[in-house]
Order: sequence, then C-alpha cells, then structure tokens
Amino acid sequence: MCLSGDKSHARGYIEGLNILSSMRLCSNVQSQYVIKTALSDIHKCDDTLLPRGRIYEQREYIVDTLNNIPGLQVFKPKAAFYVFPRIDSKRFHITDDEKFILDFLHEKHILMVHGRGFNLPLPDHFRIVYLPKIEELKIACDRLGDFLEGYRQA
Repeated sequence: MCLSGDKSHARGYIEGLNILSSMRLCSNVQSQYVIKTALSDIHKCDDTLLPRGRIYEQREYIVDTLNNIPGLQVFKPKAAFYVFPRIDSKRFHITDDEKFILDFLHEKHILMVHGRGFNLPLPDHFRIVYLPKIEELKIACDRLGDFLEGYRQA
C-alpha cells in the first residue's frame, strides 16, 4: 500500500493500518495444509460445536462460571474459542492489567492475556481460551475466583 498527499487528516487511519499490518493476518503455511482435510469432513465439526458437543459445552461452562465470579462480566462469543471478560478494575484497584495477569500467573500458575495485548486502552479486560477440557477450565476458574477474593492491586 502506498499513501500519498497530505496525511495530516489521516492519522487515525494510518495508525489503524499500522496496527493491522503488525498483526497476523493469515495462518502459517503448515496450518494451510490441513484446510482440505478439515473441510472434507465438515460434519464432524457439528458434533463438537453444536449443543452437547465438547466445544459448545466448554463455552457454556466458561461463560456461566465467570459470570458467577463477583467483579467479572463476560458475554457469550458467537464465533471464537476464547472469552474476553471485563473485570471491575475499581473493585480490585487494577491500574495495570499486565500486572494483574502476572500476579495471577505467579500465584495460581494460570496464564491469560491482558486486554492491552489487544490494544485496549483501559485495564479492565483479559482473555481466556476455552479449548481445554472442562476439568481444566474448572481448575482455572476456581483458581481465578479464589485469587480475586483477596486481590487488590498495590
């Protein structure tokens, strides 16, 4: 892409282009090799993604469980394998979401991603992938609930 002329009115647009260009915009070559195989047996996906399927049930579990932890709010994703909960940053005195994630990692040995990792300006979101089995998600959610009961960022 080439931009020419007066760019003073396009700062936001150019910033958006820079953000997009620094993200991964397509899958790597190795993962592209499996596309044909994955699409050739598409009905197996239904068994996983529809009600009573493994991924469907994992999504239902993580959303319900996180919404029952005081100070968290999460909306059910329609097309992703992760949730993006909003944490009440005032309740937990969170001014640095990366520090919150690292505190949780050090204390409970569970890794999540802070919202600023996705270019959010406020320290009030984090991301959890819900692909692990429900037993593992239960452990992670229990640890998160325990952690938040006494957490106040210094």
